[in-house]
Amino acid sequence: MDSTLVTVVEHHPFNRAGRDFVIGDLHGCLDALRFLLREIEFDPSRDRLFSVGDLVDRGSQSEEALALLDKPWFHAVLGNHEDTLCAVAEGKLKKQWWYGIGGLWSAHLPAEKLQSYAQRLRALPLVRVIGSGNERFNVLHAEFLGTDADLDADDFSVETRQQLLWGRSLAMGTGDPMSQLGLSLTYCGHTPMREVQQIGAQVFIDTGAFGPGGKLTIVEAHTTNRWSVTVDVARSVGAAALALP
Repeated sequence: MDSTLVTVVEHHPFNRAGRDFVIGDLHGCLDALRFLLREIEFDPSRDRLFSVGDLVDRGSQSEEALALLDKPWFHAVLGNHEDTLCAVAEGKLKKQWWYGIGGLWSAHLPAEKLQSYAQRLRALPLVRVIGSGNERFNVLHAEFLGTDADLDADDFSVETRQQLLWGRSLAMGTGDPMSQLGLSLTYCGHTPMREVQQIGAQVFIDTGAFGPGGKLTIVEAHTTNRWSVTVDVARSVGAAALALP
C-alpha cells in the first residue's frame, strides 16, 4: 500500500539552549505524555520534543494527539498510521482496513475534518535530522538501512519509503545492522519492544503504550536518560488534569 508521499528530510540545528527528547509511538495515549512531560520538567521555551510518529489509532485520544502538531515545541515524523489516515482521506484505501488497525475512532468524523487532518499530516517529513557531526541524531518511524549521506540525499525509492514507514527487518533479525555503518544514532518506533533497545544504529523506543502491559517511553537524545509510564498509572495520579505546555 503506497500513498503519494511528500518525500522530505527536515533538518534542525542542535539545541544549544535546552534539551531534546524523543517520544515513542503515542497511539492516542495523551495522558501518559502529560505525566512524562511533568516528570522530565519539560520547558517549552528551551526544550524540544521529537516524535517517531504514530500519533493516532488504538488509544482513546487520537484527536488530542493530532493537536500536538500545532505546538511549536513538538516535531513529528510521519508514521504508518498517519499514512493510512491520509490514504483513507484521499480515497486510496477502504476505511474498514484502517479500522482493523485502530482507526475506529474516526468513524464519526466528518469527511472534511478527516481531509483537513490528512492535509496537515502530508506536510510531515519522513525523517528529521538534528544537529551535525558527533552531535547529530536522526528521527524516523520504522527503519532505514543506509548512511547519513543516503538520508541527506532525500531521494527515496518507493521501497525505501515503505521501509521508513513499515519496515521491521532489523527488529525481526532479518536486516543487517552492518548496512547502517555511517548512520548516526537514529531513534525509531513502529515495532513495540518490552524495553528500549538498540539494534545497529537504531534505538527502538516504542514500548507499546496502548496495549496491556505496555507503556509510553520518552528518552533524552544522546543520553541514557529514559522515562516510562503506563496509561493507567498516569491517570491514577491525575495526569488527565495536567495542562500541556
